[in-house]
Amino acid sequence: MKSKIFLPVGGLLLAALFTSCKKEHHVPCDGGDIKSTTTKVFATGLNNPRGLKFGPDGYLYVAEGGIGGTNASTGCEQIPAPVGPATGSTTGSRISRINHSGDRTTFVDNLPSAKNALGDISGIADVAFIGDKLYGLVTGAGCSHGVPTIPNGVIKVNADRSWSPVANLSAYVMSHPVANPSLGDFEPDGDFYSMSSVGNNLYAVEANHGELVKITLNGSASRVVDFSATLGHIVPTAHVFRNGNFYVGNLSPFPATPGVSSVYKVTPAGEITVYATGFNMILGIAFDKSGALYVLETTTNSPFPAPGTGDIVRVDPSGDRQVITSGLTFPTGMAFGPDGKIYVSANGFGFAPGEGQVLQIKFECEEMSENIKN
Repeated sequence: MKSKIFLPVGGLLLAALFTSCKKEHHVPCDGGDIKSTTTKVFATGLNNPRGLKFGPDGYLYVAEGGIGGTNASTGCEQIPAPVGPATGSTTGSRISRINHSGDRTTFVDNLPSAKNALGDISGIADVAFIGDKLYGLVTGAGCSHGVPTIPNGVIKVNADRSWSPVANLSAYVMSHPVANPSLGDFEPDGDFYSMSSVGNNLYAVEANHGELVKITLNGSASRVVDFSATLGHIVPTAHVFRNGNFYVGNLSPFPATPGVSSVYKVTPAGEITVYATGFNMILGIAFDKSGALYVLETTTNSPFPAPGTGDIVRVDPSGDRQVITSGLTFPTGMAFGPDGKIYVSANGFGFAPGEGQVLQIKFECEEMSENIKN
């Protein structure tokens, strides 16, 4: 018998509620102009929230970077100064689950977390589902992060909310070097940022080395594309899979030149083309059913991350652009909800434990003319 993530009765009711209004890959305003958006705090109490996904049960699952740790490891390659060295903990991070009322509970606890010499924290970077099975992307582990007993990689959440390792991505990046690594801030165990599921496989983007990796459920990992080979150190971060191809956004190194970030189209064979460009510090991307692209910029008009300057840009298939919300503080992840709203991890780095948030963004649409209505 296959194990499942068991739901309380309330979870079944919630799933039914979301199913009744669910439209896969929503089309806000039916593809027309968005008049305005309303942003509210949906959930609080998070520790450096990152990637987030809605599960088949209707709950929102949020990966958290965590709170770091103080353990320093020796006998292995370290992250070079001034970014490193890093210290870590085997229990500093978690995955949270949030219900339709915004109530947060810890779903999986005691996961690794690390802090580098600049104070940046990493732990669980993202989550993904294959069927009803939840998987987490570990990025704050490995010896170079002060967690020698747990590698960076992919974990599976069991029915009792314990977790089991699926793939060792620390070993993968060490044995499969990219063409042009950035030596000044090199992460020996890698710095994975986003994860998606396609069929029965998982895909993860590694930001520091610069690659997209395929992970099978038997634990094998293989390279889809090495961005560093042709584009250099662009720091790829967020990605989605749509219509047979991957779309990957990049952060870019600091200091970042305004407009230097792009969304790249990547075929399964690893061919790269620029899909859209002129963005700033991308940490989230999504598509709706009409083909409109939504780009989460964690900072705008600044060469370094700056609070209160994040936004979401909508790019129509025609190429027209519209900033649909702004004034976000360090947003780090974005997902469409089954209710047609966008959910964003905010206060995603640089905040004290418990100060992370998930924001809910609701669309208000332009009125259609009578001719269009009729």
